[in-house]
Amino acid sequence: MMPVHVIGGGLAGSEAAYQLARSGHRVVLHEMRPQTPTPAHHSGLLAELVCSNSLKSDQPGTAPWLLKEELRRLGSVLVEAAARARVPGGHALTVDREIFAAEVTRAIEQEPAIEIHRQEVTEIPAGSIVIVATGPLTSDALAAAIVELTGSERLFFYDSISPIVEADTIDYSVVFRASRYGKSLDGTEDYLNCPFTGEQYERFFEALVAAEQHSSHGVDETPYFEACLPIEELARRGRDTLRFGPMKPVGLIDPRTGRPPYAVVQLRQENLRADSYNLVGFQNHLKYGEQRRVLQLTPGLEAAEFTRFGQIHRNTYINAPALLEPTLNLRSHPHIFFAGQISGVEGYVEAIATGLMAGLHAARVAEGKPPAPLPRATAHGSLAHYISAADSRNYQPANITFDLLPALTEGDRRRLAHDKAARRELQCRRALEALESYRAEYQAVCAH
Repeated sequence: MMPVHVIGGGLAGSEAAYQLARSGHRVVLHEMRPQTPTPAHHSGLLAELVCSNSLKSDQPGTAPWLLKEELRRLGSVLVEAAARARVPGGHALTVDREIFAAEVTRAIEQEPAIEIHRQEVTEIPAGSIVIVATGPLTSDALAAAIVELTGSERLFFYDSISPIVEADTIDYSVVFRASRYGKSLDGTEDYLNCPFTGEQYERFFEALVAAEQHSSHGVDETPYFEACLPIEELARRGRDTLRFGPMKPVGLIDPRTGRPPYAVVQLRQENLRADSYNLVGFQNHLKYGEQRRVLQLTPGLEAAEFTRFGQIHRNTYINAPALLEPTLNLRSHPHIFFAGQISGVEGYVEAIATGLMAGLHAARVAEGKPPAPLPRATAHGSLAHYISAADSRNYQPANITFDLLPALTEGDRRRLAHDKAARRELQCRRALEALESYRAEYQAVCAH
């Protein structure tokens, strides 16, 4: 049996390779790191997280939870690894990046059906079933090959990475530990909070909008992803924009004053050792010296040492609605699948989900069977529907939201008009019921 080629050892590629191997298929997993580096990665480990260490909310009744719950039921190796690498993060599934990547790498390397090739791929392997999961940092050579194959121009957006500070350089006489409204999954206070007075916020704001950015060559022609805007871009949209975004103080009480702060910077634990914290939502494109100067105006971070400054990189994605079926394979070349951020989804869990779907669908094709799309009622099916059916003229990357799921009936909307939580619970219940029916009908596909 010919092996299935998976190009890219990130989140989507690792999940796809694992699903194929567990379905009884030989896999060649191509990963160019560490021989060929990227602007954002720092290791050769598979599934390395670069922008954040959070896989978003794991609170039941939310759309990110629903997508993760479906992944758990479908046997996702990456969601299992995330559970083992978990660190405190309130309602979020937050992980130690190094442990997470090491867990995934170990799981893939231990699969006898997976052969890992460590070199850059510049062409789509001919005559094979292929999953392209090269992520947003696809090399120029391979991107050019994809353009030639599809006849469709690739698209771009700019994305940014948050800074990280050393834990022992934080001033704990100023910073206080708390989760918003006292909520966390285990009752602990999972975030460090740097409280601002109005005067301190004004000083920070003025320094931020005046700070010098890295060279913006090309940035003016390429949009940012709206859900991950740099803080200086947010600040330019209005003096109080940050206070309603990453610096919102709602649900927090400064124990020194007994009142909510005027604004707040939240710090999230970066690893199990708790020796570093990342600044939540503080991705930026400032020069490193400027970052130090501005961010040290944050109360409690005046003497902070940074283990990583914020960064920016260009992300590549295809115009999926013009190219892909709901089963994530090209309409023009049904044996070639796309998964992960290159398909135009945004978010770690969304990348994992598309990798899992591509792996299941490619397994069916390898067995000479038609791929079976997941039900539209599920979060997975809704994500695949968006990828393949959105407006191709204005295609933008998307996270999972309830807006992507099928709308409730008019009767259900009227009945639950004043109970948003009940509406969400109903959508989740119907999604999981549809998933279980799918698993029962196609259990050979989903067997582990």
